[in-house]
Amino acid sequence: MSGLISPYLTLGAILFCIGLYGALSKRNAIIILLSIELMLNGVNLNLVAFSKLGINPSLTGQVFSLFAITVAAAEAAIGVAILIMLYRNRGTSNVDEMNSMRH
Repeated sequence: MSGLISPYLTLGAILFCIGLYGALSKRNAIIILLSIELMLNGVNLNLVAFSKLGINPSLTGQVFSLFAITVAAAEAAIGVAILIMLYRNRGTSNVDEMNSMRH
């Protein structure tokens, strides 16, 4: 049974690592938000894989994944709204230039 779950876990780990690299290395705020969403999708894939193919299958992982998708949608909506306001005020989406707390 564990041979069936390893491709899902590998894909989830790859998605998470790509998202982590994008969140830590990029300077564009939109790319950072997309990278965070990619990390959340990697975690959701692992939750569903363990829920369906784990040692003790149950719906718990799928329910947690559904809640995580709901929180991610709310986070994306609020994040994009904040980015639009910062872009209107500052004229850029570069996170290095968004230092309104320093002035």
